[in-house]
Amino acid sequence: MAREITGKHVLLGFVGAFGVIITVNVVMAYNAVKTFPGLEVKNSYIASQEFDVRKDAQEALGWTVGAEHENGVLRLEILDSAGQPVQPARMQVVLGRPTQEKDDQELSFTFDGKAFVTPVEVADGNWNIRMTAVAEDGTGFQQRLFLHVK
Repeated sequence: MAREITGKHVLLGFVGAFGVIITVNVVMAYNAVKTFPGLEVKNSYIASQEFDVRKDAQEALGWTVGAEHENGVLRLEILDSAGQPVQPARMQVVLGRPTQEKDDQELSFTFDGKAFVTPVEVADGNWNIRMTAVAEDGTGFQQRLFLHVK
């Protein structure tokens, strides 16, 4: 005996299908907002007006920065345009995951004559190093480095 599809069956099908879609969207939106670390700057218009000036000053320093993690030690090397090690007047470094803030940690480094080193245990995967420094002449320097730990 064949069952007849009634309006009630069609309504239940539509409600069920859209219920699944809406539930998935709500869960995905909630997780996206929960793991979003926040804004990079408070006012993007003001930041864009100052960007070129800061960029030109930073590039004039001629610094290159490299990072590596080996045997539980993070090594941050800052070199000038002549390839010589640089010691900024001030430096702040935050190590964290690219997509969340819960693993962020501010690091304190010691200068070993060639690079800045600090012991830090990190899990495998991708990490961001957000470095802010000030040169001896007061020029600001910012760099985000990507670190992949195996």
